[in-house]
Amino acid sequence: MKTDYSRREFLTQAGGTLLASMMIPTALAAAEAAVIAPKAAGKKAIMWDTIGVKGSILEKFQAVKAAGYDGVEMASHLNREEVLKAREATGLIIPSVCGSQHWGKPLSHPDAAVRAEGLEALKHTLQDAKAYGASSILLVPGTVNAKVTYTECWERSVAEIRKALPMAEECGVKIAIENVWNNFLLSPIEAARYVDEFKSPFVGWHFDVGNILIYGWPEQWIRILGPRIQKIHLKEFSRKKCDSEGRWKGFDVAFLEGDDNWPEVMKALRDINYPGWYITEQGGGDTPAGLKEMVSRVEKILAS
Repeated sequence: MKTDYSRREFLTQAGGTLLASMMIPTALAAAEAAVIAPKAAGKKAIMWDTIGVKGSILEKFQAVKAAGYDGVEMASHLNREEVLKAREATGLIIPSVCGSQHWGKPLSHPDAAVRAEGLEALKHTLQDAKAYGASSILLVPGTVNAKVTYTECWERSVAEIRKALPMAEECGVKIAIENVWNNFLLSPIEAARYVDEFKSPFVGWHFDVGNILIYGWPEQWIRILGPRIQKIHLKEFSRKKCDSEGRWKGFDVAFLEGDDNWPEVMKALRDINYPGWYITEQGGGDTPAGLKEMVSRVEKILAS
């Protein structure tokens, strides 16, 4: 990543990225069609870590199935045999696997040994996804902080992800970068540029609707990222609660009661022909009734 390019160079690169985001490259479109099956379009899933009902993997799957979900986004590094048995017993699909170690062992860490551990965790997540039949994994690429500069986060994470691309191709699983509060990739044009730097159909984006509201508008991000988006996280957020009660309290709100403009979000997704899954990462799934209520609200969102 160049740190001293001129304003003209930046605008040229940004404009080129924006133009590219409005077009669907033939190779990317073909790869997308091969990875995301048409039958997956419009399906509802839930992120594993947000399933609050107690019990074994199978019992959690059964509760999710009974609530009306079509799938589960699994966490990595779980017992594969148990996960596969639960999948077969319930018929739920696993469209995505979320890395469980990218926060503790970030690919941007100053220590090369820690980055190496993060890379191995990334490869393990890809293997989990292949075993479960998932088409992509969720990766937080790194974190910018007082000890890791923006440039270092970019360069280190890109270098480590490149090392995992051969395995991604072998597994037939895409690495999807998520937008989170990690002080990195803070604009949609920059996010698109990051993905495009790999020049690989096996790197894309896992877009979280709620995470964006603190510094942007999800419908704008969706149109710029376009076909780079592999999966969607549905999440509600209240700017009012964030401002009055603290940043994290912004998530303490049910679907349809926050500041997501769901009709505009869904219109943007239809405009880019998003064919994939809608995965809830939302509180409220602590009981069977809570899970069912969440599904009901998600169905209203999808119909908006």
